[in-house]
Amino acid sequence: MFSIIISLILIGVLVIVHEFGHFIAAKKSGILVEEFSIGMGTKIFSRKKGETEYSIRLLPLGGFCRMQGEGEDGTVGPRSFLNKSVGVRFIVMAAGSFMNFLLALVMIIGLTSTSYMAVPQIREVLPNTPAQEIGLQPGDEIHRINGKSIHIYDELEAQLYKNDGQELRLDVLREGQEYSYKLTPLYDEERKGYLIGFAPEVKIGLFAEEIEGYDRSSVFETIRYSYYSMLNYIKLTAEGLARVFTFTAEKEEFGGPITIVKMVGDSYEAGLSYSLKAAIQNVVYIGAVLSANLGVLNLFPIPALDGGKILLLLVEAIRRRPLNPELENRIHFIGFAFLMGLMVFVLYGDIVKIFA
Repeated sequence: MFSIIISLILIGVLVIVHEFGHFIAAKKSGILVEEFSIGMGTKIFSRKKGETEYSIRLLPLGGFCRMQGEGEDGTVGPRSFLNKSVGVRFIVMAAGSFMNFLLALVMIIGLTSTSYMAVPQIREVLPNTPAQEIGLQPGDEIHRINGKSIHIYDELEAQLYKNDGQELRLDVLREGQEYSYKLTPLYDEERKGYLIGFAPEVKIGLFAEEIEGYDRSSVFETIRYSYYSMLNYIKLTAEGLARVFTFTAEKEEFGGPITIVKMVGDSYEAGLSYSLKAAIQNVVYIGAVLSANLGVLNLFPIPALDGGKILLLLVEAIRRRPLNPELENRIHFIGFAFLMGLMVFVLYGDIVKIFA
């Protein structure tokens, strides 16, 4: 029960931040915001403040920011969403995802500052590994893998996973000089993944406890690391969602509300076995990943999502005139039906996992 409460609070925060992005962008653009709602379905609480109604609805998943002109009546007035330029409407639609990315960045900065960060620099070369065979040395910085730039250790692991054990090209920086190597990663049974064969350099967070033999990261290093971590989450999420929407993803790669609740609960309990701080850090980590997920998901060019509306705005900009309102509503309805079908598919996968 506690994990459900934590999950609902976490999802609620992500939704509020997303909708607040639309809300503040609309307000700053002079658009009349008619309702700002947390949750979906029947209203259980509402209060009007100024020109906007603030409400809480029965179903605690989702939310919306209803602007004048977005409803079925398509009201076009001086403060209507439809009366604004394509550029302004584009910013308003993209603002929700931007806020989710910003929240993910803030969460990662908090995590990095209170724990540690692994950087793509060699601290120790492990014996009997490809790293030792090709002559990598402590202090070497992994610069690129197969031409892809590496900024954080997580990017390195992601590239190794994608490479799937094939020979790769490794570019490293050593004392200001760049050296290139070819190697075939070694499969590690214990980790169930491929490795090059080195222990990475680890830096202590700004506010983490001192550990002898390890340097403390600077403010700049913390922000830089957190920024690239966020970009890595966004990239991996986009790739994963592309597989889900094309129905090429494995069932282990995706999950719905039930999976999220279980994941949050398991992470919290696992962290609690060490300390309350570790439990909170685990939940914040999942929150950062989910926030990046929500931001990317909403930018996918599917009608009924922010990305679908942005796509139609781009079409309008190219045509130099808006689409027929009836056609646009029909397109959004098809997109909504697709999303509902996908939700049923994901929920079914959740249930199968429970009884598997």
